[in-house]
Amino acid sequence: MEVVSISLFLLLAVVVSGAIARMLPVSVPTPLVQILLGGLIGLSTSYRVELDPELFLFLFLPPLLFLDGWRIPKDELFMDLPTVVELALGLVLLTVIGMGLFIHWLLPAMPLAVAFALAAVVSPTDPIAVSAIAARVPIPRRMMHILEGESLLNDASGLVCLRFAIAAALTGSFSAGNAALNFLWVAGAGLAVGVLFTLAVTRAKAWVTRGWGEDSGSQVLVSLLIPFGSYLLAEHLHASGILAAVGAGVTMSFAEISRQALAATRMRRNSVWDTIQFALNGIIFVLLGEQLPAILACARQTVAVTGHASPLWLGLYVLALVSGLLALRFAWVWVSLRLTILRKRLPGAAGSPDWRLVAATSFAGVRGAITLAGVLTLPLAMKDGSPFPARDLAIFLAAGVIIVSLILATVALPILLKGLTLPAEPSRQAEEDAVRIATAKAAMRAIERHQHALAEQHDDPDLYAAAGARVMDFYRERIDGLSGEGSDMMRAQDRLVSEFRLVGVKAERERLRALLRERAAGSETARKLTRELDLAETRHRA
Repeated sequence: MEVVSISLFLLLAVVVSGAIARMLPVSVPTPLVQILLGGLIGLSTSYRVELDPELFLFLFLPPLLFLDGWRIPKDELFMDLPTVVELALGLVLLTVIGMGLFIHWLLPAMPLAVAFALAAVVSPTDPIAVSAIAARVPIPRRMMHILEGESLLNDASGLVCLRFAIAAALTGSFSAGNAALNFLWVAGAGLAVGVLFTLAVTRAKAWVTRGWGEDSGSQVLVSLLIPFGSYLLAEHLHASGILAAVGAGVTMSFAEISRQALAATRMRRNSVWDTIQFALNGIIFVLLGEQLPAILACARQTVAVTGHASPLWLGLYVLALVSGLLALRFAWVWVSLRLTILRKRLPGAAGSPDWRLVAATSFAGVRGAITLAGVLTLPLAMKDGSPFPARDLAIFLAAGVIIVSLILATVALPILLKGLTLPAEPSRQAEEDAVRIATAKAAMRAIERHQHALAEQHDDPDLYAAAGARVMDFYRERIDGLSGEGSDMMRAQDRLVSEFRLVGVKAERERLRALLRERAAGSETARKLTRELDLAETRHRA
């Protein structure tokens, strides 16, 4: 019963933190509010969350990474794939090695393997935290795509490195050759399991749907089970469950193209996954805040591991780690952008990227949910039963890096992003117009065939001709507007139509509420009309 009460309390804290973040007069990222609220909970209640590292990893990471892989724009990812790979793999390896050695030099009491583990958990970035920070100063779309792609891949690469570092700490030995071979198996098999598992499940689901129809609730539940199933299967094969979840998410987006679900199913599924993403990310940050009082209470004992007496040294160590991460990221981003995105997209342009672009990309490397989830998976004890060395110190430093990176990005990103533009990417308007015209022509041909078929079967062909003509007029207007010189005017008219339609929807809602209060409309009628108005509003706000 206590576990259920704590879970409900954490969910309530996530809801309250979101409301508080919107009420504040200044722009404060929701993750920071959640951390502060979690700290208040830790100070004011007797509840204490005892986190099982393996359970924590299993419950939080597979669905979050699966959703990242599912929703990330694939075309934009492939367009800047060299930059993304350099940031997600090259920068992670540089961070693990460079920061691992730096942490061990800075804190000799922390074993080298544990220092590498800490470096591995602070290497992944969190685009959700960046989005929250830049809510009022929008990040250029192309930069956000790069950050999303980097986060998707560096989550997996950082956590795989963490796995090797923990194994080295537990066994006391490390072989680069064996680690390289093991990495190939762990990564390759993990991705393969995620891809094959998802294809098998989606094919089975499509077969059942073709034969016996589709149930929206079951479809949503299957999508929730896929990341956990792929994770467990990969771990059973001693491969990476994290990479299996990522591979499953990427495969899901392609599998859905050929095996489309009903529109109602997609809407429900998107709503469920949006809620899960919001809840899991929020709970992780609230948990970080809830754990902070206990971590700070042990600060004096923790700092004793470093050979100092004052807990202020812990703050200095956090600042040193953040400075080292920023310096490494700035240097790597500068080189990466110079070698890839600028040279590739702007032939003949200057070789040096704008320093504001480099600085913004560097500060956007905010640490968040994945870092916390990773550091909390550090084992509680060694194989001989002794406490895992410097575990509390590693957790404190990782938590400090998350908080400080969030604060720095909150201050720096709005300044750096103001007026900043990335090198222009090719316009997709022509592609969109061509696709709209092609789909409209296909719709007209299908309507015409169906119209003739109905006219042959019934005695009143004029009825079907008139009904079909009304629908085809809509498609003809689309084709004429997009294929002629008046395409810009057509788009302007569409925007105005959407604006007027939203005004009408608002008036319909107000009148419907009045009719309900007057008991002139029944609840079932109101529910049906409300759903239709919701769909109309969603369409015209898109």
